Amino acid sequence: MEKYIKELEELDKKHFLHPTSPIQQQQADGPGFIFTKGEGVFLEDIKGNRVIDGMSSLWNVNIGHGRDEIGKAAMEQMSKLAFNSCFSTYSNEPAIRLAAKLAEIAPGDLTATFFTSGGSESNDTAYKLARHYWILKGQPEKKKIITRSRSYHGVAMGATSATGLKPFRDFTNSLAPDFYYVDHFSTSALRELIEQEGADTIAAFVAEPVQGAGGVHIAPEHYFKEVREICDQYGILWITDEVITGFGRTGTYFGIEHYDVAPDMMCFAKGVTSGYAQLGGVMISEKMHQDFKELSTGTLLHGYTYSGHAMACSVALKNLEIMERENLIENAKQMGVEMLAGFKQLQSKHGIIGNVRALGLMGAIEIVKDRQTNERFASPLAPLIVSEAAKRGVVVRAVVFDGQDTIVFAPPLIINQEEMEQMMKVLSETILAVENTIKQGMRG
Repeated sequence: MEKYIKELEELDKKHFLHPTSPIQQQQADGPGFIFTKGEGVFLEDIKGNRVIDGMSSLWNVNIGHGRDEIGKAAMEQMSKLAFNSCFSTYSNEPAIRLAAKLAEIAPGDLTATFFTSGGSESNDTAYKLARHYWILKGQPEKKKIITRSRSYHGVAMGATSATGLKPFRDFTNSLAPDFYYVDHFSTSALRELIEQEGADTIAAFVAEPVQGAGGVHIAPEHYFKEVREICDQYGILWITDEVITGFGRTGTYFGIEHYDVAPDMMCFAKGVTSGYAQLGGVMISEKMHQDFKELSTGTLLHGYTYSGHAMACSVALKNLEIMERENLIENAKQMGVEMLAGFKQLQSKHGIIGNVRALGLMGAIEIVKDRQTNERFASPLAPLIVSEAAKRGVVVRAVVFDGQDTIVFAPPLIINQEEMEQMMKVLSETILAVENTIKQGMRG
């Protein structure tokens, strides 16, 4: 067995260029985990280590791991029709049924869906459709896209350019033009930028209902109502990026439902299939759909090979059926309350925990040197805590962009009280060990 594991580790180092991973660490240490099995909220690696998946892997395994029903749904569809092109008006029943289901559950009057393979494609598609919409409306100069600081929208070229986290934009030396950024919670900054650039040049404003990869930042109560009013006032489309927040993550079907407003366009992916198949999409309002149908004279020259993939859409339908049958959105709401209570207990026990927050099963704790002044450690501790927690049996994620020192959480929506308590126990033990190391260092 040791030889087998060593072989895989060496092949990984030699041939697998990992996404969003430190290349030097991969080459020096090899893969952190080689996972072989998932069951419920747990993952198991090739060495037999069992860990709580405190991130739903990438915010997306909402119904948990190891669901036989999903595999059977995929196999049944693949045995009949795994894939057909949806170009040239060709279609398939799972894509049709899923589009109809999404229209039923989506906020506002979002009624039509363009399917993609994931979140980055969904965001790129939204920007293209928004700009094309204004071309059809006879206003081709409306092409600028406004996004927010600390936002994350993906790594395709348009999505990278829209992302407010600067290190992602610095990764390349040639960004797409016409993207602008405002403070993530300031509607006055949004209004000022619109006035500065001219509303007649701006196509859309893009926002995550809760900023995910940027550190789980939850908007003030009236922020999105003001955003809706501003976009209406200036004739600007509002796009919500629900790639992370959609499909129960925040305790509602979609994150924007917490704010009692609806967008003109909505990006989704991740939780639509709970990661069992690659699928995403963009929903547009009934008004936009009607305008597209009435004003278009040629072909919609945008489409991905796997748009409307029959097997992926079948998996999504089964995933949504499971979520509703097992009342997982309500469980996310209730267990989110428990998670936040757990964070506050950790905060009371550990002096290095600053602000804590959660909305449904999406949360964060900040690491501070001094809670009173919010002073941070010279080097962020979150990565160390995350690494040590993984060794003890909980996988979570660190966010250190933009001066942050934050640990973020997004456990599967099926998590129960016992598993939540286990996760908090491991975190408390981990943080205590790190605090003791700090004290020893100070004495030394």
